[in-house]
Order: sequence, then C-alpha cells, then structure tokens
Amino acid sequence: MNKQITVKLIRSPIGSTEKQQATIKGLGLRRINHVRTLENTPAVRGMIKAMIQWLEIVK
Repeated sequence: MNKQITVKLIRSPIGSTEKQQATIKGLGLRRINHVRTLENTPAVRGMIKAMIQWLEIVK
C-alpha cells in the first residue's frame, strides 16, 4: 500500500521553460487550482521538488 500525495497548481506556468511546462503536464495538472492525488514515489517527489514554486501540497 503506497501512500498518496495531493498537489494543487497555484500559479500559471505561462512564461516558464518547456521543460518546466512538461513537468507540470507530467504531474497531470492542467489549469490553476487543479488538484491531483498521486502516488508518493521518488520520481513524483522529484517533480514536485523541481516545481515547488508553482505547487501547493494539500493535506
């Protein structure tokens, strides 16, 4: 049983690099205030850490 982590996109990725936009898309986030619940794996945590200025961790 893997734990889950919930993230919310709080800032528009407009003006960010293509790599940053691809990371946001890889997390499954599409628009501001979009919330996704993801498995808490090292890969997902790495993407969240790279994009932390655009995200909010929802408890």
